Amino acid sequence: MFNNNKYPRTLLLSAAVGVACMGLSLHVSADQYSEAAEKWVNEAFKNSTLSKEEQLKEMEWFIKAAEQFRGMDINVVSETIATHEYESNVLAKAFSEITGINLTHTLIQEGDVIEKLQTQMQSGRNIYDGYVNDSDLIGTHFRYGKVVAVEDIMNGAGKDLTLPTLDLDDFIGLDFTTGPDGKLYQLPSQQFANLYWFRADWFEREDLQKQFKEIYGYDLGVPVNWSAYEDIAEFFSVHVKEIDGERVYGHMDYGKKDPSLG
Repeated sequence: MFNNNKYPRTLLLSAAVGVACMGLSLHVSADQYSEAAEKWVNEAFKNSTLSKEEQLKEMEWFIKAAEQFRGMDINVVSETIATHEYESNVLAKAFSEITGINLTHTLIQEGDVIEKLQTQMQSGRNIYDGYVNDSDLIGTHFRYGKVVAVEDIMNGAGKDLTLPTLDLDDFIGLDFTTGPDGKLYQLPSQQFANLYWFRADWFEREDLQKQFKEIYGYDLGVPVNWSAYEDIAEFFSVHVKEIDGERVYGHMDYGKKDPSLG
């Protein structure tokens, strides 16, 4: 295990979040790290907003930044879903080959991720160096004070280890990974899409448009916030009630027991 008190393992891991890099053993030459980077760019990272030259330039930055950490072992864990399978099977391997840092990304069930995380926070015993977990736990991280906010790392001790071209505006959902203290605790790696399905033919009916505006004071249309969503749900369920002889409702949802509910 590579031990570096100046840059703890969690710092390095967090500073490298979202990057595709790699690295071999300590005796491998710098040219071979560059060759590994080019291989991954050519084979696995073709679909990018960056040109190949821009990608290779970023890879060279990671190769240089990782020099002092080669041989270090880092263990992270996430639940088993397709996004994280790609991170485990592709990105972790790429990171290890380009940087020389031995990154192991373990996949387990979601409930087990929560259990391991809680055990580590409560006991202080290190089980994993990093966790890829739902942003539902952002309040827990804030209250326990057991994790270091990514923002603190990027602006503090890990500033020199944060990719200069990293643009936080490229991430969708930063609001959900920001704690009550206003600090960014995590970088989103995947999002669950919330889809709004509606009866366009109902929304286009002039009689319903007129009735809705008389009650709520604005035009009937796709809701832009939850208040409008509630108005539309109430309108069809309470005021319209029936269309073409059939009982109608303004909202339909489903529920399922989930570990994130506690």
